[in-house]
Amino acid sequence: MTTMRAYRVVDWERPAELVEVRRPDPGAGQVRIRVAGCGLCHSDLVMTTLNREMGEAIGWQVPFTLGHETAGWVDGVGDGVEGFHDGEAVALVSPSSCGRCRWCRRGQENACPDGLVGRGYGRDGGLADWVVVDEPQRALLRLGTFDPGVAGPLTDAGATSYHAVRRALPFVGPDATCIVIGVGGLGAFVVQFLRALTDARLVVIDPDPVRRQVGLDLGAHHALDGVDDSTRRALRSVVGTDPIDAVLDVVGADATIDFGLGAISPGGVLGVVGAAGGRGSQPWFGGGLPRDGAAFTFQGSDIADARAVVDLAAEGRLRIDVAPYSLDDVVDAYGALDRGGLAGRIVVRP
Repeated sequence: MTTMRAYRVVDWERPAELVEVRRPDPGAGQVRIRVAGCGLCHSDLVMTTLNREMGEAIGWQVPFTLGHETAGWVDGVGDGVEGFHDGEAVALVSPSSCGRCRWCRRGQENACPDGLVGRGYGRDGGLADWVVVDEPQRALLRLGTFDPGVAGPLTDAGATSYHAVRRALPFVGPDATCIVIGVGGLGAFVVQFLRALTDARLVVIDPDPVRRQVGLDLGAHHALDGVDDSTRRALRSVVGTDPIDAVLDVVGADATIDFGLGAISPGGVLGVVGAAGGRGSQPWFGGGLPRDGAAFTFQGSDIADARAVVDLAAEGRLRIDVAPYSLDDVVDAYGALDRGGLAGRIVVRP
C-alpha cells in the first residue's frame, strides 16, 4: 500500500477534508506509527478558522493533518533508531518541544518556544492511517499491553489534567477539601487523579446532571449544580466550616473563575485549566485571592505528565470512557464534539 487516508486542513479558513495522500516512509531517525486511535479536541475546530496571516505568524503551513491525541503500533523504523520494534504499542507525546532550551532542560516542555507547531497543529498529526514521528525516544511512550485504541486521550486531555493536579498537590494535605468545576473530558480525568493521588474530600460542580453523576461514579464525594449563590450555600451545607484547599476550574469562564476565587480558603489555590476565555470580575488582590492564596494557569503538559498518566492507566487505576468513530465518519465525529453533551472522549479509529 502506497497511499492512506488523512483528515487534513487543506487551506486557510476552509473545513478540513478526508483525502487520499501518500503513505509516509520513515527517514533517518524517524519511526512510522500505524494509528490505532486518535482523540478529538475542541481546539481542532478552531484550527480550521485560522486565516493565512494568523497561521503563518505562528509557523503553521497548510496542508497538514489534524489529530494530536494519538496512539498506535510501530510500523517502520528509520536508520539510526534503536530500541523500538514493529508491532510495539506506543502513545505519541502531544505537546511539541525542542528538548534543548532552558524550559525543556528543566522538564517544563509546555513552556518551550517551539510548542506552537506540532503534530496535529501545523504539522501532520494522527487523524490518518499512519503518522511519522521524529526523535522517537522523546516522542513515544511505550504502552506495554495497554490498548492503544483508547490511549490517545491520555496524551493531551489526560496529561493536561494531571499537570493541573500536580501543580495543586502542594496545597492538598491529608485533611483537604478540593473542588472540580466542570466534569467533561478533562474534568473526569482531574477527578480520577485527585482520587488516585490524594485523600481529599472531593466536590464536583457541573450544570449537567449526567456529568455530575459521572463525577460521583469516578469517586467524588459530593456533586453540585451551577456556580451561583445557591451553589455556595449548597457547598457549605456539605463541607460545613472546613477550609477549601484547592479549586480546579476546568471551564475557565467569568462565573467559574469568580466562584473559585470566592471559594478557596487562606493558603489555598485556584487552578484555571479551562479555556472559555474568562477573566473574572473580582480584583485578584484586595477582595479576590485570600491571604496566602495562590492561582495558576497553563497550556498543555510536560512529558513527565504523559508518562505518569500512561503508568496509571497501565496499572488499571483510570477509567477511560471513549466514543469510537471510524476515520470514514470523522466529520460526524466532529459534529458530535461540537454539539457537546458527551460523557467521554471521542476517539477516531482508522
